[in-house]
Amino acid sequence: MKITGNTDEFIELTELSSDSRSIFKNPEPSSLTILWFQTDNNEFIIDGQTYAFSKNQIIFLTEFHKVTVNKKGETNYLRFNRPFYCIIDHDTEVSCKGVLFFGSSQLPIIQIPDEEIEHFETLWKMFTIEMKSKDNLQISMLQMMLKRYLILCTRLYKLQKQFPNEKNETDVIREFNFLVEQHFKTRHTVAEYADLLHKSPKTISNIFSKISPKSPLKYIQERILLEAKRLLYYSDKPIKEIAYEIGYEDIQTFSRFFKNQEGSSPSKYRENPYSG
Repeated sequence: MKITGNTDEFIELTELSSDSRSIFKNPEPSSLTILWFQTDNNEFIIDGQTYAFSKNQIIFLTEFHKVTVNKKGETNYLRFNRPFYCIIDHDTEVSCKGVLFFGSSQLPIIQIPDEEIEHFETLWKMFTIEMKSKDNLQISMLQMMLKRYLILCTRLYKLQKQFPNEKNETDVIREFNFLVEQHFKTRHTVAEYADLLHKSPKTISNIFSKISPKSPLKYIQERILLEAKRLLYYSDKPIKEIAYEIGYEDIQTFSRFFKNQEGSSPSKYRENPYSG
């Protein structure tokens, strides 16, 4: 079911059957998607990488993810656009910017623990009931429920990924991830992001070392690599044009970067993206 407001805002809530796949082929502009798998044995190709998902896992997608469904069971599907609820404008309310969406190159995945399943199921049931309402408070109620859903997911993600308890450090990591998403095509060094955050590169590195074996530079490099692989896999653009689009002035420098990260040249990856 899809609810659309007077200014093109929308929220879509659907319980997808195992044969529902076409919905992933046409992402809505400025939309975000949350998939909650209700059964085991799900296999997706997302940005050229194969993932297997199990029951009660949740994943978070933006309009920029390229999704192919190989195998899918029953799935709770939630999609909304920026006019309905902007997670950037409301970041102080839900704190999922740079965590669930617009963050690092890794696909955000959470596993609902057994003790939390009833909480999620109750909220989903309330969602479906409210989707059937027909009054002038419906949009406001759905926004409130969406906010609660995002908060539940953000809490779980931070717990399962062992985010630091110190709020200031968590905020730095989230803001760093979000800035990388905004500027990875033009800024390739930790120092450039440290300047934007008014921190030293060493401070940024120390904060990341508390929660991840990867350095902040690795996060930058992985986001650049992800975009390069998307363009190589899903477009016919010449490699030289792709290199320039993601901030490399010459194809040789880009090719060295790509081979160091992926283990194969851009041209070989384009020929066989699953061999790397």
